Amino acid sequence: MLAPTNPTTGESLPGIKPLAPEVAGQVIDQVAEGFSEWRSKSFGERAEYLGKMASAMRDAKVELADLMALEMGKPVAEGLGEVEKGAACAEYYAEHAEKFLAPEFLDSDASSSFVQYPPLGTVLGILPWNAPVWLAMRFLAPALMAGNTCVMKADPNVPATARLLTELFYGAGLPQNVMANLPIATIDVAAAIDHPKVKAVSFTGSSVAGQKVAARAAAGLKPAVLELGGSDPCIVMADADLDKAAEVVTLSRMINAGQSCIAAKRLLVEESIYDEFCEKLYTRFSNITMGDPRDERNQLGPLARSDLRDNLHHQVTATIEAGARCILGGDIFPGPGFFYPPTLLLDVRPGMAAFEEETFGPVLSVTPVADLNDALTLANATEYGLGASIWTSNQEAIAQAITTLESGQIAVNGIVKTDPRLPSGGIGRSGYGRELGPHGIREFVNVQQIWIA
Repeated sequence: MLAPTNPTTGESLPGIKPLAPEVAGQVIDQVAEGFSEWRSKSFGERAEYLGKMASAMRDAKVELADLMALEMGKPVAEGLGEVEKGAACAEYYAEHAEKFLAPEFLDSDASSSFVQYPPLGTVLGILPWNAPVWLAMRFLAPALMAGNTCVMKADPNVPATARLLTELFYGAGLPQNVMANLPIATIDVAAAIDHPKVKAVSFTGSSVAGQKVAARAAAGLKPAVLELGGSDPCIVMADADLDKAAEVVTLSRMINAGQSCIAAKRLLVEESIYDEFCEKLYTRFSNITMGDPRDERNQLGPLARSDLRDNLHHQVTATIEAGARCILGGDIFPGPGFFYPPTLLLDVRPGMAAFEEETFGPVLSVTPVADLNDALTLANATEYGLGASIWTSNQEAIAQAITTLESGQIAVNGIVKTDPRLPSGGIGRSGYGRELGPHGIREFVNVQQIWIA
């Protein structure tokens, strides 16, 4: 059984029987059979479907947000925003896909030569639990508008959310042989990747799991996009707007209970303002209300699973034992559920767990730095490379940072986020390929050269 647990109470939720491997194969066959007709539709026709899907999501946003709170602990207010963001993603690609995939004419010895971008076929999306609506649309919207058909393998933590999304899309008129939900056990994912009618794979999840998916897809010579973990650095220089920086850093670290790949995790603060800035963070972290995510008064919900909480606490404990100072949090929350309090770790150094590893929860490590060069060196001292950010009013420092930081995204005086208009992805252990923007929609197409004498 796919047996999720309510992370607020620790109680079991109704399970869903996973599809047997042969039935899963039939689902993939069905969606592959729909490819020919779907790819023949015009961009305008596909856009009509996505517009109706967006409307259906908005109509059911309260129910979707409640399910996310129930299955993975996302506060309702965040869930409502996630549904809106997913709907907006569908509308964005409905409007811009044709322009992004327009033929590109190039000079050659031909009378006419150009590149066109036909779809690949059926794409398998292997999705995580931490943003089940947004990440579904981040996968589906560009792939569908490009003319591919899609199979969505949601995480076992969120089966009801995935099922409702699928029902909403069918109710909006999307043909069942164009997109399908694939509730299968984790052990059967490899067979889905291997299915001969799966032509490409999109995966969002941990770096360890991403390596397995990448190896399996590569064995079948199938392209893959991997959005994996991160240990994102955030630099705060003395000339920054410290109050604004403290607000945004707190938001970045606390949103979704810190369970975000692109959250600021390693804070590098110039020594001259170190104590002052840590005090600002302490004040903001202390004012965060934690509790039942279905109660709109609460800003911080539980972690999605007990093992995630236990691993996070192990990282915190190991970091303190290595010499870091914990000035807030750092203890497992008593009572039912998988809560972990807002935690501030100061004087974190290279070699400590919170510096070297991805901390997937509401824990921020803070490190003093002598100057910008010191900050940039420490920022790049990681195997990950998803997002990075810097707070400064110095234009020379900004120029140096954006030419030195090694990551897929850099934010200056703002939060690292995903935006349908801009490409998102990482390097190193944070994965490869890009999602979103004009670059993302071109990941699952055939870059096809046409030469006419």
